[in-house]
Amino acid sequence: MPALRFRQIHLDFHTSPHIPAIGAKFDKKKWQDTLQAAAVDSITLFSKCHHGWSYHPTTVGKIHPHLSFDLLRKQYDATKEAGINAPIYLSAGLDNLASYEHPEWREVNKDGAYTGWAQRMLQAGFHMMDFHSPYLDYLCEQIREAVRLFPDCDGIFLDIISQYQSCTRWSLEFMKANGLNPLTEEDRKESSRLALEKYYRLTTEAAKSLRADMPIFHNGGHIPRGRHDILPYFSHLELESLPTGGWGYDHFPTSAKYTCNLPFEFMGMTGKFHTTWGEFGGYKHPNALRYECAAMLAYGAKCSVGDQLHPSGELDPSTYEVIGAAYREVRDKEPWCRDAQQVFDIVVLSSESENYNERNNWPDDGAGRVLLESHFLFGLIDRTMDFSPYKAIILPDDIRIDEELKAKLDAYLAKGGKLVLSGESGLWKGREAFAFDIGAEYHGLSPSHPPEDEPNRGHDYVLPLPDLRAPFVNMPQVMYSRSHRIRVTGGQSLGQIFDPYFNRTWEHFCSHQHTPNQLEPSGFDCGVRHGNILYFAHPVFLHYRAYGAVAYREFIVRALRSFLGEEGISLRTNLPSTARVSLTSQGDRFVLHLLYAPTIARGGVIQLSGGNASGGCSVEVIEDLPPLHGTEVHLRLPEKITKAFLVPDGTPVPFERQGGALTVRLPAFSCHQMVEFPS
Repeated sequence: MPALRFRQIHLDFHTSPHIPAIGAKFDKKKWQDTLQAAAVDSITLFSKCHHGWSYHPTTVGKIHPHLSFDLLRKQYDATKEAGINAPIYLSAGLDNLASYEHPEWREVNKDGAYTGWAQRMLQAGFHMMDFHSPYLDYLCEQIREAVRLFPDCDGIFLDIISQYQSCTRWSLEFMKANGLNPLTEEDRKESSRLALEKYYRLTTEAAKSLRADMPIFHNGGHIPRGRHDILPYFSHLELESLPTGGWGYDHFPTSAKYTCNLPFEFMGMTGKFHTTWGEFGGYKHPNALRYECAAMLAYGAKCSVGDQLHPSGELDPSTYEVIGAAYREVRDKEPWCRDAQQVFDIVVLSSESENYNERNNWPDDGAGRVLLESHFLFGLIDRTMDFSPYKAIILPDDIRIDEELKAKLDAYLAKGGKLVLSGESGLWKGREAFAFDIGAEYHGLSPSHPPEDEPNRGHDYVLPLPDLRAPFVNMPQVMYSRSHRIRVTGGQSLGQIFDPYFNRTWEHFCSHQHTPNQLEPSGFDCGVRHGNILYFAHPVFLHYRAYGAVAYREFIVRALRSFLGEEGISLRTNLPSTARVSLTSQGDRFVLHLLYAPTIARGGVIQLSGGNASGGCSVEVIEDLPPLHGTEVHLRLPEKITKAFLVPDGTPVPFERQGGALTVRLPAFSCHQMVEFPS
């Protein structure tokens, strides 16, 4: 498969049958000039949309009723003539035309209600289809037709790959034939898993029916961590992650830090929209898109920006001016990003990969935020990956230990690796005892907890050791969920836990939220360090994700830095917590990436119709790119490194070496600065 291109457009075209003159303003030269001026080198074009309409003559589906010519062919030929790649898009999980003509193919849940985006008969929105139904055969025929019409296309993109606990007649018959009980949630989930397995196999066969090397990507809105079973059906990975569209600005970095450990090229996918997909007339500030594309490069990804074509078929000039501002910069930076490998000191064993949670897994997100804001070189892994390259592995908050994982972690520890545990991580799966010698006795969960109907009330308090505390905290700090009771025996305590006077109930409570702490410590410890194991008694990463208290992060980070020691940390910097840093290797050189674009929450909670932001969310905006002055970075790089340059402009940067580390002081920069260290 040819290498992915760096500057891609994902061009949505979900077009109602009630809009006239589809594609009437398409102009070949204007199309080509617009894309080339914006430095675009690949654009995904539509064969079939969520409404179910095709944008070319078809013998399988139906062409859009107000399209009088082969729009896809016109777009495709113009694109390829300009030297720009053209993958082909088909909606897979959603198809309103098919659901109107075959309502029995539309997915329903155990109560007979529709699933997916439009759950009521009179609700506007797209219809989720059941992959156990004959719809899957219909979809595969559409894919085969697209491949026959465009055999030299640059890939097939299939969208909305999901299956809920479907109970259509087709799913019920499947469960009955395969010994599954539709009255049991576990069996309904297994039926859905098998439906998706069938989907992946048959659609991939259809996409490759003429070319074994046809690139293919199945989009489910997130690359699930630990799901190696589906990876053989992919040629590359695309990390859909619109910061303003429901994913947030911290989703992409952690997603990329996992995906870079898989044997695939990958791209990030953001959007030009102010909010999310399906937005006409919404424009992200150019500085936001510049930052988002720079972040993709910094974390090892190629770039993709989502746009939506007007039904007229004319590209929006304002959109491509915004995209061009970012993509012309990407074009200049590509030589320092091609085939770059991320450099990590430590990794997070993904909670999502162990517990199969949904996107935005809170322990993973919390660990990611702590480490991003504190400028550690870190990645995310699952249990199938090699543990040996890393100086420490973090198991965030809720990873119980089975025999397989225990054996792998024991082997890692025996070779000098370090293990960081928190909350219930490190406990045996199925019993309340630690799988490792953490240097402390285990006494179960703390009895200090709120009433069930008041989940946000405080539970107990911690006072870390003086050198582990935030510099502005010298008294016990409230923690918002229960600790695991430990009493240190052979290890070193991280500090003390203070209990509240009583739990908050209708009979006895104090003040608005928290019963204050007792004056004497409880006798239990807030964490312990023992040999190569560091343990926090609370789910500290989930805490930070939920509440964002700087004092929590300071406690975690100070304990981590002490635990890892100078030799265990390859990078230190005075960058603010809102900045980001990464280090990559291209074999003959290292490239340091510095990112800075402070975000601000603007507006209130918004309700959007359909898509990832439909449940209501606020918008986090990047507008200003203030310069950072006086940035220092201390790096442990090989002694053979003797030079450094700002790139792409090539300005030399002096540095000094001391104690095995080099120190580089950078001139002021904004948004994104790369520093090359050739070997």
